[in-house]
Amino acid sequence: MRNVLAALTAALVLGATAGSVPSDAANASQRGSCTRHLLFCEDFERLPLGGPATLNWGVDTRNGTLTVERARRGNQVLHVHTVDNGRAFLRVDDFAAPGNRFYGRMRLRVDAFPTAPDWAHFTLVEATGTGSSEVVRPIGGQYAPTVPGIFWGVGADGGPTGDWTNWRESAPVVEDTWQCFEWKLDRTDNRVAVWIDGVANPELTATTNEHGGNDVPFILPTVNTVKIGWQLYQGGTTPGEFDLWIDDIALSTTRLGC
Repeated sequence: MRNVLAALTAALVLGATAGSVPSDAANASQRGSCTRHLLFCEDFERLPLGGPATLNWGVDTRNGTLTVERARRGNQVLHVHTVDNGRAFLRVDDFAAPGNRFYGRMRLRVDAFPTAPDWAHFTLVEATGTGSSEVVRPIGGQYAPTVPGIFWGVGADGGPTGDWTNWRESAPVVEDTWQCFEWKLDRTDNRVAVWIDGVANPELTATTNEHGGNDVPFILPTVNTVKIGWQLYQGGTTPGEFDLWIDDIALSTTRLGC
């Protein structure tokens, strides 16, 4: 009789566990996915709600805030809020990737993108380091009034290639929708590559001699700081405030996928 009861109990436990798995396979694989083999990982599940309270990463803000919130699906996410041309970044310091080659991933939902001023330029991921003054922006974009439209583009600033965002019409932004963004930085050919929802966009690429800046080589720094959040560089924006939500951030030596 005890064996029968034990078997029934085990079956009930297994059934309850199976029923708790989200139907969305991507969410199931990402939620609570922080493991030791990653260079950096934050899924916000272990943090208290409210202002960031962790020693794992820092905060860089100006006219902006970072808040850990509970999303509609029950998981916890980072709410990024800025006013006008403010900024609010989660900051990973003392970062080091073997061979200066690494992949990044995050899930992202942006409430609204800028439609003014003309050529409004924004950044969501920024990498800096030693050996090169380039401020590398693998995930960013720009409002192009000549199209018109708002498009994702790889960019940089602060180095010999100048201030540029190589936005592409093949990568229009999508508002108020969760998407998965991945990026790769590789010192081998100073390559930046981007995937959106698991699909590579070859136009969202930069290399030593193929980029959107001045006609000089583009050289990646030896990255020691990665910032993830939001910054807009022009004032007088429409809308006047920006809200986005970020989840499942990971930096790794191998591509993680969505």
